Amino acid sequence: MDDSRVLRMLLVHLLESDPEIQVIGAVADGPAALAFVDQTTPDVILMDIHMPGMDGFEATRQIMETQPVPIVICSATSDPESVAGTFRLMEAGAVTCVQKPVAHDDADFEALVVTLLTTVKLMSEVKVVRRWARMRRTATSTPPVSVKAVAGLAANRITLIGIGTSTGGPPVLQTILAALPKHFPVPILVVQHIAAGFLGGLADWLTQTTALHVQIASHGTAPLAGHVYLAPDGFHMGVGTSGELNLSKALPENGMRPSVAHLFRSLAERCGPHAAGVLLTGMGMDGAAELKRMRDARAVTIAQDRESSVVYGMPGEAVRLDAAAHVLPPDKIAGMLLALTERKG
Repeated sequence: MDDSRVLRMLLVHLLESDPEIQVIGAVADGPAALAFVDQTTPDVILMDIHMPGMDGFEATRQIMETQPVPIVICSATSDPESVAGTFRLMEAGAVTCVQKPVAHDDADFEALVVTLLTTVKLMSEVKVVRRWARMRRTATSTPPVSVKAVAGLAANRITLIGIGTSTGGPPVLQTILAALPKHFPVPILVVQHIAAGFLGGLADWLTQTTALHVQIASHGTAPLAGHVYLAPDGFHMGVGTSGELNLSKALPENGMRPSVAHLFRSLAERCGPHAAGVLLTGMGMDGAAELKRMRDARAVTIAQDRESSVVYGMPGEAVRLDAAAHVLPPDKIAGMLLALTERKG
């Protein structure tokens, strides 16, 4: 769905260059998108943000309320409004985002096309449900975790929390972080697989919609309580010998840089039982084996449950490996983190 006819035709041409993709419709605005989905059931929808009459947010919200379909946001990241709008669409139920390839003379054009085609094919296999309303929880709606629920956890004081996620992750991160207080006593390190150019918008959105300070990590920073550090585009993030953040250009792991594997392995080695690892929705298996390393090091390990995950690849692999001591939906994950950090070492 794109209001520019030229860009619509370009996207159709690029998509149909892949023999595994068939474009069954291209419309200019939100009302036309709703009418099309009402009559046809596509496997996946590419959605622009800015459209006349009804924007991408409202179109996404109504589609996900009535006939849920995997929706991929296709946006030009050079536009700050588009970057900000991306995460409103994810709140409404979109599963992921890609940068729109628009200029043939752009050095990244071919790479953007490959990402577009790969994402569309992968997301066409995602089974979405009318889950968007449940994901928009606030701190006041987070159920408390009973003492009994954490009674079996190690008594060691938690000093760092690592979170890894991919497809479907931003709204889950927002749900969890929004339930934590401004003076949350532990730093949180996050690896979120996301298209290049969107990370700054994610940090801004999370800062605006949660009580915590969210920022892109810098090498050598001493992580502070109540702060959330996002691994930068193209860099692994780990913990140094003195507890400082360590950014690395080491080879990608599981095809990713940053990788969740790198973060969790670092937490297992540097923090052992004083860390907690959380693996959320995402495709593939990045971080699952390393979550098991954290559990073997007596860290607290948590995976998102199947029912609330957009894609159960990463947390599902963790469960298969017996890496997760706790398998919970996002609101219960927030409650568990609160309970862990409120306990006395």
